[in-house]
Amino acid sequence: MFAKTGNNLRFSTSSVQRISLLKDFVTDVSTYCHIGGPCNTQVKSIGLILDDILRNETNRNRSITDQSLIIKLSAGLAIIMLVAGITSSVCSLLTFRNVSLRRVGCGWYLLASSITSLLTVSMFTIKFWFVILTQINTNVHLSILKGGCKLIETLLKLFLYWDAWLNACVAIERAVNVYKGVSFNKEKSIRYAQWIIFILPFSIMATIIHEPLHRQVFTYRATEEKWTDKGFELSEKTEADPTYWCTTSYSQSVQNYNTIILFIHLLGPFIANFVSALFVIIASVRRRVRAQNIQTYKEHIHEQWKEHKQIVISPIILLLLSTPRLVISLLSACLKVSDYVWLYLSAYFISFLPSILIFVVFVIPSTLYRNTFKESFLKLCKRQ
Repeated sequence: MFAKTGNNLRFSTSSVQRISLLKDFVTDVSTYCHIGGPCNTQVKSIGLILDDILRNETNRNRSITDQSLIIKLSAGLAIIMLVAGITSSVCSLLTFRNVSLRRVGCGWYLLASSITSLLTVSMFTIKFWFVILTQINTNVHLSILKGGCKLIETLLKLFLYWDAWLNACVAIERAVNVYKGVSFNKEKSIRYAQWIIFILPFSIMATIIHEPLHRQVFTYRATEEKWTDKGFELSEKTEADPTYWCTTSYSQSVQNYNTIILFIHLLGPFIANFVSALFVIIASVRRRVRAQNIQTYKEHIHEQWKEHKQIVISPIILLLLSTPRLVISLLSACLKVSDYVWLYLSAYFISFLPSILIFVVFVIPSTLYRNTFKESFLKLCKRQ
């Protein structure tokens, strides 16, 4: 400990170590395993959301022009993504509103996907500006923070997962069409598609309903440390504005469930896309081999690859673009985000590209869809 002799205060080695440890505990550890201070602490949950990535990059009570470079660039990128997403979704809607493309379920899935892509991009923009503005402005009412914390991230995931599963349904129906051949029932296909489109959002919401129930706004006011005759004392900095965090606090069982659901919604659509695409190519090759023996099996595969390569390439692109979201969603809670903020922010933005690029992924590679879009666009121009 320490001893007092006259006017001198002597510390032993152990006391210095203890004071050092106490000082470390007093400091704000919000960028690591906990958020808040020693008297008001909450353990961080696994995974990163936009709130975590940008929290330490904003300058409070300042305009957007006075923010850091990363905030300005990300704001500009968010606007570009919104414009690109709206353009892509509107072009896709213009394509698949054509009745001739909706004579099978595939056209209905892509029409619905055009809408969910628009909803996803819009909700992403709302999420981004909600995080920025609420972290910059300290006068936001607590009820608004609570509402945004519980609803916005949940709705964003709902639209994102809905969009991904609709794209998977497109690939699955194509595989069923090849398998059934001439016996493929188009009327049943349309009926099933309409039901699946209706049921999907409720099914997805049922799997992620735990998120808004476990989300809460954590309030933290910075503390200052003072040395008195009794030792260290902590007191709130009354002149400082409180800090709010949107956090999730899961038990181990709920955390395990959340991880499983995350894998299902991110890997499930990719597996469905990729397996269905391979089935389409292999089944088509076998059917042609039976019909004619002029070409070798290898030549048939090459021919089918040229014909259906966009069906295989699309799910691979979707997987690569959704991988960053899977990674940042499973990152350790004990993470200093500020060390690699550009990396995490880039990964977060990239994960929304599948919704923005629906026109590029599905319409442009297909001659039929591309020609239909041109016809619809020309008709629209003539009306104007």
